[in-house]
Amino acid sequence: MSRHALLDSLNEAQREAVTAPQGAILVLAGAGSGKTRVLTHRAAWLIRELGASPHGLMAVTFTNKAAAEMRGRIESLLGIPGGALWVGTFHGIAHRLLRRHWREAGLPQAFQILDEEDQHRLVRKIIREQQLDEQRWVPREVQAFINFNKDEGRRAKRLEDRDDPTRRQMIRLFELYQARCEQAGVVDFAELLLRTFETLRDIPDLGAHYRERFQHLLVDEFQDTNGIQYEWLKLLAGKDGAPFVVGDDDQSIYRWRGARVENMQHFRRDFSATVYRLEQNYRSTQLILGAANAIIARNTDRMGKELWTAVQGGEPIRVYAAFNERDEADFVLERIRDHQRRGLPLAAAAVLYRNNAQSRAFEEALMAARLPYRVYGGLRFFERAEIKDALSYLRLTQARGDDLSFERVVNLPARGIGSTTLDQLRAAARENARTLWDAGHALLPTLPARAAGALQGFFALIERLAQEIAELPLHEQVRVVIESSGLRAHHAREKDNKGEARVENLDELVNAAEGFAPEHDDGLAPLAAFLAHATLESGETQAALGLDCVQLMTLHAAKGLEFPTVFIVGLEEGLFPSERSAFDADKLPEERRLCYVGLTRAMQRLYLSHAESRRIFGHTSYRDPSRFLGELPPEAIEEIRPRISVSRPLYNAPAPAVVRRRSGAAAPPPAGEETPMRLGARVRHPKFGEGTILRFEGNGENRQVHVNFEDGGQKWLMYSLARLEQV
Repeated sequence: MSRHALLDSLNEAQREAVTAPQGAILVLAGAGSGKTRVLTHRAAWLIRELGASPHGLMAVTFTNKAAAEMRGRIESLLGIPGGALWVGTFHGIAHRLLRRHWREAGLPQAFQILDEEDQHRLVRKIIREQQLDEQRWVPREVQAFINFNKDEGRRAKRLEDRDDPTRRQMIRLFELYQARCEQAGVVDFAELLLRTFETLRDIPDLGAHYRERFQHLLVDEFQDTNGIQYEWLKLLAGKDGAPFVVGDDDQSIYRWRGARVENMQHFRRDFSATVYRLEQNYRSTQLILGAANAIIARNTDRMGKELWTAVQGGEPIRVYAAFNERDEADFVLERIRDHQRRGLPLAAAAVLYRNNAQSRAFEEALMAARLPYRVYGGLRFFERAEIKDALSYLRLTQARGDDLSFERVVNLPARGIGSTTLDQLRAAARENARTLWDAGHALLPTLPARAAGALQGFFALIERLAQEIAELPLHEQVRVVIESSGLRAHHAREKDNKGEARVENLDELVNAAEGFAPEHDDGLAPLAAFLAHATLESGETQAALGLDCVQLMTLHAAKGLEFPTVFIVGLEEGLFPSERSAFDADKLPEERRLCYVGLTRAMQRLYLSHAESRRIFGHTSYRDPSRFLGELPPEAIEEIRPRISVSRPLYNAPAPAVVRRRSGAAAPPPAGEETPMRLGARVRHPKFGEGTILRFEGNGENRQVHVNFEDGGQKWLMYSLARLEQV
């Protein structure tokens, strides 16, 4: 490829970055601005025009897919095989180095790698060997402690207990875990990077060899680097190195797994790097980009850039105020069907949400409409492990002979029923043609006291649950079993994001039960019908890869993707931004970056929605619309369903072009019921002061009134107890 051909496809800003003089370079690349193109063209430029050896170039990214794409593009640009290039993920390149230098790293030649689940099993085994209570020393929590410290470059021996007995025990478990890994000749993912860093650091000649060899280091998605990855890069580059890194501080959304957005500022300082900005976007309309720019501008400590596109205008951003999560799902479904009627493929639409649990309402709506869909990067709701666990408990309360359910939860949460006891149970059940439940009762007198006590406790728990839920409504049956079985507390103790997501999914199962209505009256009890429904739903397969289908995914999973039509749902305070981030000055900026990522996934059409009420853990929650809606430029918005005109707007928006009213929309109380106050009435409350009535819900003594108080904000009050006075 000629010099002109190499540069012809680049815009001016891209060309400047690609052809920049040798030196440390930071390319600040906005969403959809062609960052991968710049990085791959830079690699080709170094080799083709500056005479760099392919053997002296290393390009690093975060996923195998991105690495394969990067390698393929460089090969295509150069017209040569890329075998000489070191292109891969951080972990992949670290693994390659350790395989070459296993002796220096103190590893056996045939060392094995532990995946996440293997690591979890080993941690759990060590906790049990130490005879520690797994309720107190949660394996996932210990695993997270180990990985976090390795990602920060810290060994157990470097950690101080700070006179904290809990921390002292965690450090001890870290030491035992690492000793077991050394004994078995295995490494975990975090160890790959840490061991490589230590080896290159502690053997000066080896470090010098690779610094001399890799004169050209290129790093993609630099905003996602953690502590050890940045130290690893600095070590390979050396004092006089000139890395070429590409990233976007506005798209740093993985702090919960160790990413440190401040590495971008550190790189600029540590290497005296020259900054190039890529701000021309090739994905979205100007209206969408204007909205994204307005929201991200609220964050401070940014390196600063403003996305723009040569294509002006675009469709307005539609904001829908749903009555509840079902209405929200129906709205999305209606729009997708409308697009389908206009000849657009289903795969052109993506539904993005903050939490995995939110997928259920959309899954059910799409299934009922017989529209294929795929949950991207995750399982369908009823296929998730914590949901299956809860359903297994529920099934056992109805049928003690369900052996599959018995085996799934007999020791979940851990109650001291080990594999030896389970093997005895299985053998006794086979020999006597009994269920595990019956075999367990017969086997109790022969078991060691501890195992017998644990098994008897499980039997008693199931019997007690069956009695407690017998007369309860369906959603209360589900709630009680989740609570009393210990499943909710078990996952709540996990301090990583997975534990929090599992709790949210369990809460959503209660919501699913409350909203459940069987299609046919088969004479089944509500719980039996619900369990059958769950089984049938989990048995349905997702749309096959390559099939035209609607895409469902979290906002985190959407990073790096793009779709002609995007729905961002659940834009409510406490949901997005999340409850734990809404009033945390350190966490809120990342929530705003996550919103920015979501907005910039949309190419042509963008829909944002929030619900006036949402079922959460069996209770109705009334939340304010997300603050992010209030940060949108008013001229970019079209409200699909406006609020009543007498209320003060919850966020700045122009008068809507479309007025929509449905049953249940901010309606007055039913005719014939005595309610002296009406919608729009000015009222005074002894505590909250003066306000305006927005809506009523419910009847009789359960009637609630929604009031927008001038000083106290919006409140839902029991009408009979509110002591409101009309002004």
